[in-house]
Amino acid sequence: MESARQYEYAGFWIRAGAALIDTVIVVVITYPPLLAIYGKDYLIGDSLSLCEGWADLFLSWVFPAVFTIWFWHWKLATPGKMAVAATIVDAKTGRKPTMRQWIIRYLGYIVSLLPLGLGYYWVGWDKRKQGWHDKMANTVVVRCAGSGPASNT
Repeated sequence: MESARQYEYAGFWIRAGAALIDTVIVVVITYPPLLAIYGKDYLIGDSLSLCEGWADLFLSWVFPAVFTIWFWHWKLATPGKMAVAATIVDAKTGRKPTMRQWIIRYLGYIVSLLPLGLGYYWVGWDKRKQGWHDKMANTVVVRCAGSGPASNT
């Protein structure tokens, strides 16, 4: 990492806020076309169905993955992380992660979510504030020291 700047790990609440911002952005982009294609019944559809059709597959699964990985690669952060002045870096070098790390990190979201979201909550307990997806991809989320509220939780 840059030697002139001091960094701190971004904690659970900062990252949760960033994730909320990202979720709102993706929903605002994807729901209008989904409702136009599938109608209002889409919102009350079968909760066991993971996909209603090709448009749902693309807009609910493919688009968010491409959107997220593209932002990570382009800006080292999603819009939510940019809003809270956080970036994702390689845990060992402090530099930009590889595309392989980005893909592993995104797939790691599924692993982090499956046991009741425990992999995400892990950020609150880990000394480097890494979720399971960070550990899998060997990444950390950092902010410039003093860039906002304390991030030690």
